[in-house]
Amino acid sequence: MSSSVPRLVIAAPASGSGKTTVATGLMAALAGRGLAVSPHKVGPDYIDPGYHALATGRVGRNLDAYLCGPELIGPLFLHGARGCDIAVVEGVMGLYDGAAGEGELASTAQVAKLLRAPVVLVVDASAQSRSVAALVHGFVTWDPEVRVGGVILNKVASDRHEALLREALDSVGVPVLGVLRRVEQVDTPSRHLGLVPVAERRAAAVDAVAAMAAQVAGGCDLEALVALARGAGTLSCAAWDAAGALPSPGGEEPRERPRVAVAGGSAFTFSYAEHAELLGAAGAEVVPFDPLRDERLPEGTRGLVVGGGFPEVYAAELSANEPLRGAVAGLALGGAPVAAECAGLLYLCRELDGQPMCGVLDASARMTGRLTLGYRDAVAVSDSVLAGAGERMRGHEFHRTAVEPGSGTGAAAPAWGVRVPERRVEGFVQRNVHASYLHTHWAAAPGVARRFVERCRTS
Repeated sequence: MSSSVPRLVIAAPASGSGKTTVATGLMAALAGRGLAVSPHKVGPDYIDPGYHALATGRVGRNLDAYLCGPELIGPLFLHGARGCDIAVVEGVMGLYDGAAGEGELASTAQVAKLLRAPVVLVVDASAQSRSVAALVHGFVTWDPEVRVGGVILNKVASDRHEALLREALDSVGVPVLGVLRRVEQVDTPSRHLGLVPVAERRAAAVDAVAAMAAQVAGGCDLEALVALARGAGTLSCAAWDAAGALPSPGGEEPRERPRVAVAGGSAFTFSYAEHAELLGAAGAEVVPFDPLRDERLPEGTRGLVVGGGFPEVYAAELSANEPLRGAVAGLALGGAPVAAECAGLLYLCRELDGQPMCGVLDASARMTGRLTLGYRDAVAVSDSVLAGAGERMRGHEFHRTAVEPGSGTGAAAPAWGVRVPERRVEGFVQRNVHASYLHTHWAAAPGVARRFVERCRTS
């Protein structure tokens, strides 16, 4: 099977160059012209895809070659792009930046090559003129397999500044596809882990995305960008499919569809769409709930998934919802399967920054000034609802909190052993509860979903 979905990768020489504004604005501008736009983000970022979804009306999806493996990038891309007219892929960090010590792995450049997609380089031109030619020339020639099809100049001061930049770039042979003036930044506030998620500021986020769209539509050649996207190479792989990815259950498929509650709302915004799709394909009935608003779990809940987010921002509100905290504790102590990642781990602790939480784990959590960030190669230390002891999984940590006491204390066993940045054990396995800081992508190990749903049926 082959596919030739028109597509572009929006990249930059470094973080802070404006690629999120350009990518999100381009998505919204193209959608505003009636195109069905498929939004994608390179790397493990959960927040930018929320803005992409707002811009396009479609689920924002991640393409992470470290978490999922390079072989899944094409299939996952085609899965997200089904039925679309064009796809826009926002890069991560600088074009050639990837997993530390792993060469090009998980870089925007690697993903662009795997997708056979042209790259548009967004350059912050605010403090340069002729030097822009040397910078762009270096990025164009560094890897001949990466096709840089055009440049968008950002933070350009004046018509004179633009003329100098264009004159310099004439010698490089890369077309200028857009020029964005140095204007007051679009209102996209940040805090300790990046942009504030859409779920927390939806009305303001709608206005911000509209402003990005107007900025890109006014300063970029949309027709030239679409033409460049149509020149992407053909992909000779099949689209990923949740049901097809699952390992065979062996024997007849059970008829029972256990109800799995998945936390959402403003406090728990970090999730990959493929997780819910895999749970559904494995036979679960997936039901969302909001721990900030709902005082009880969905009726008939047999399993619980609590992903990442910002519970530290909502600690008081989460604590005040005593009925739900009691319901979560009762479900977990009753033996129902519970999978909690990062924010979910904090929610299951006794307390978070002094605010009572669910008390499933005999541990307390607090905010710290230290950022823990990076990819992790992990091995399951204990049998759990997600993995058998000895199974390997790749993940990502991204938090400014600490949990005390550490893993493996009291009634809990550690969940994972990790080797980077130091050898340590991490997370908790207690009864049918698996709680960890590690964010994982289940498309890389779809047996996780099958195992979890089976435990929901039998527990």
